[in-house]
Amino acid sequence: MHIEFRHLRTIKAIHEAGGLAKAADQLHITQSALSHQVKGLEDQAGVELFVRRSKPLRLSAAGLRLLRLANQVLPQIEATLNDFTGLRDGSSGRMHIAIECHACFEWLFPVLERFRKNWGDVDVDIRPGLAFDALPALMKEDVDLVVSSDPEELAGIEFIELFDYAPVFVASKDHPLAKKDYIDATDFRGETLITYPVERTRLDVFSELLIPAKVEPAVVRQAELTAVILLLVASNRGVSVLPDWVVREVIYSSDYITRPLTKDGITKRLYAAIRSDERDKPYMQELIKLARIEARKLQEA
Repeated sequence: MHIEFRHLRTIKAIHEAGGLAKAADQLHITQSALSHQVKGLEDQAGVELFVRRSKPLRLSAAGLRLLRLANQVLPQIEATLNDFTGLRDGSSGRMHIAIECHACFEWLFPVLERFRKNWGDVDVDIRPGLAFDALPALMKEDVDLVVSSDPEELAGIEFIELFDYAPVFVASKDHPLAKKDYIDATDFRGETLITYPVERTRLDVFSELLIPAKVEPAVVRQAELTAVILLLVASNRGVSVLPDWVVREVIYSSDYITRPLTKDGITKRLYAAIRSDERDKPYMQELIKLARIEARKLQEA
């Protein structure tokens, strides 16, 4: 038996209308065409689908089974068609994000909180890009946006500027280095450096300062949370290097000092890496706009 979507719509319409004439009007076909369709379906099934001599027209036991199928399938078809419409007009889709910047979780969560209120039909997920190769995953469409500070030349991938930041030295106010106006690579010799638990090449203090200068701290201690890093620093258990926007509030705390790295300071830029063919999607543009707005708020705090 070959059942088509139109057959399910026909069974449902006749049941709800209670007769062929009204159902034909609802389906925008002639009553004759509708009768022919029902007859063809009954011939395939080998049983009658309606009790012919009833008013209003009633479904037979076989017809009721087909109606149950229609009630299950048709809403799913309608929902899928609506999904396709949303995908075409950019009101729905998928936004799976990988983050190569450990501290960026604190910046990104407020962005996503605002985003979900206007784009509830977009499936949002966050994957720490520190645990896998985020950019290859972007190229394979496993994720849709990568927050990164290391742009690369990759076919079909664009790096859109989000904001600039400065990695800054953070220490207790009682630390001997608090007397300096700026911190050089050699100042880290003999120090306990507290970092996020990621590869050294993904930490600004190593990639921009210590590795080029071939300087090794006495100890590298890792902590998952920014709050824990700051707690350890305030207790004079070590020093750290964090993005300036992360430590904006501690600048005004008497427990800490912040200093630029090198006399001229170091500036880094954060990017949103996306596939080029998705740049014009409305929800993609909205997320990037919100990310920039939230970044400005952090830097102005």
